[in-house]
Amino acid sequence: MSVRIRMKKLGRKHRPYFRICAMDIRRPRDGRVLEELGTYDPMIPDTDARAVLNGERIAHWLSVGAQPSDKVRVLIKKYGENGTHLPAQQAALDRLAQSRRRPEPPAPIPKAPKPAPATEETPAPVAEKTPVAVAEKTAEQPVEDSPKPAEEKPREEASTTEQES
Repeated sequence: MSVRIRMKKLGRKHRPYFRICAMDIRRPRDGRVLEELGTYDPMIPDTDARAVLNGERIAHWLSVGAQPSDKVRVLIKKYGENGTHLPAQQAALDRLAQSRRRPEPPAPIPKAPKPAPATEETPAPVAEKTPVAVAEKTAEQPVEDSPKPAEEKPREEASTTEQES
């Protein structure tokens, strides 16, 4: 069985995403894989952050005779186990992780305690109630103690209802 390390296309229309896989050479591009070895996302703006490879497993498959495709060969050379762009890739992945983190909300500002009302030891002078002030208050407020007379129907309405029946 011949093994090829190639890309398997995923994603949706106008938004491609690839997995780098070890596959039987006779399988279709998006068919069954032997092992997934990494990812490649061409939509990430930072070029060095696009490919993430498992260099250890790629080295294993290369040692047992797997052949990489042309595009995967370039990615392995740059981002594989002893790749030429590894420091740049690590920096790019760190920047990408920073942009994905949400900033922590600022700590809530403690509210200032409300000032306690000033209590005086001497009571406030009580205004004397004069008969005029008491009379004005009672004139403004209706007296609730007196019973209200029951409302009765006017006699005219009562007589008209008797005539109709």
